[in-house]
Amino acid sequence: MHREAKAGHVGGNLSCIDAMLVLHHLVMSPDDRLVLSKGHSAGALYVALWSLGKLSDADLKTFCKDNTKLPGHPSGAGIPSLMFPTGSLGHGPSLAAGLALASKRQSGGRHVFCLCSDGEWQEGSCWEAIIFSVHHRLDNLTIIIDQNGLQGFGTTEEVVSCGNLRRRLEGFGVSVSEGDGHDIEEIHSLLNNKVASLPNIVLLNTRKGNGTLYENKMESHYLPLTDENYAHTIQKLKEQEAM
Repeated sequence: MHREAKAGHVGGNLSCIDAMLVLHHLVMSPDDRLVLSKGHSAGALYVALWSLGKLSDADLKTFCKDNTKLPGHPSGAGIPSLMFPTGSLGHGPSLAAGLALASKRQSGGRHVFCLCSDGEWQEGSCWEAIIFSVHHRLDNLTIIIDQNGLQGFGTTEEVVSCGNLRRRLEGFGVSVSEGDGHDIEEIHSLLNNKVASLPNIVLLNTRKGNGTLYENKMESHYLPLTDENYAHTIQKLKEQEAM
């Protein structure tokens, strides 16, 4: 999709696609909801929906092209289960907290998941959402943070020195767990390990541009895949499949 559309942001898509597929295939019930706060990873969402038969091959071929219903940041009525257009970072946790509170008030069994980037936790709105969620004991809320350590202008440490997210989050009284964001079984276990009466935060340590020549490099944030990089990535996937 990204190669044919000559679209950037492949790095953030490949750092979270494992979590996205685990969510859609192994964790979420039909009544659960997902807020994709890191809207620049729309491609990973579209692939997950395609893998469930909710989008077609023909739909994916229009990604980021004229008149598409699948833009680089999710918006519009053509995307199954999409509740909010996202792309401006920092708003997802608040939206997800509101959904979780509504479900609590309605005595529903719905669980709300929110997938964030680590860079957006440099924004105050995310921390306000945590305070709100702890106050209302939103144990039907799970916030997943794709911790790949890179953002638009460098590493998260270089830009705002917002390191050790786990320690900071635990100080707000939420349940925090952490693991390998490219290990399917570990992701599954972390997302199912919910603590009663507390909002749950899952920190996934990932590699931006995982599997590409751009892996852990800023290029994966902006640049489309070259033919060389595409061939390299496909070869790595074939080698992993053969293992």
